[in-house]
Amino acid sequence: MTGYRVAVVGATGAVGSVILDKLRERGFPAREIVPFASARSAGRVLDGGLVVQELTPESIQGFDVALFSAGGATSGEWAPRFVDAGAVVIDNSSRFRRDEDIPLVVSEVNPDALKGHRGLIANPNCSTMQLMVAIKPIHDSVGIERLVVSTYQSTSGTGVKAVEELREQSRADLENRELPEPEVYPHPI
Repeated sequence: MTGYRVAVVGATGAVGSVILDKLRERGFPAREIVPFASARSAGRVLDGGLVVQELTPESIQGFDVALFSAGGATSGEWAPRFVDAGAVVIDNSSRFRRDEDIPLVVSEVNPDALKGHRGLIANPNCSTMQLMVAIKPIHDSVGIERLVVSTYQSTSGTGVKAVEELREQSRADLENRELPEPEVYPHPI
C-alpha cells in the first residue's frame, strides 16, 4: 500500500478543519486520513465523508503521521502516545515549544532541526512562523542583534468558540443591543 496513514487531532476546530482542507487541496499522499476530536464530536461526518473518531488507546494505532491542533492539554496527553505507537507527530500547540529535546521547526527557516528528531516535532505560533520566514534572509545577510515585535492576535487563534463569541458580540453591537456576557474571554472582544 502506498501513502501515509494520517491522524488529524482537533479536526473539528478552526485550525484542524483547515488542515483537513489543505491535505485534500494539495493532494497529500495519504492512503487514509482519520479525524479525531472530543467524545461529543465522535461520529460526526465531515466533508469528504470522514467520520470523527474519539481518542482511545486502541484508535491511535497504526498511524504514520499525526497532526495535532487540539490545544496543549490534549497534545501533552496524546502526542507521546502516538509517538509510542509509531507515528511522527507535528504539534501546533504551545505544549512542546520550550522543550529542548523537541525540535521547533519552521520548514523554510531551519529544516535541519528535523535531523535526529524522536518522533515529535513542534512548530511556533503563526505570527512567529511568518516573521521568521521574512527575517531569515536579513539575518543570513547582515545578522540581527535585536528584534522587537508587537502582534495583534486574532480570536480564531483561541478556537471556534471565540470566533462565535466575537460574531455574537459584533452582531449585538451593530444592532445596538446589550452585549452578551463573555464566556471565552474575560471581557468583551
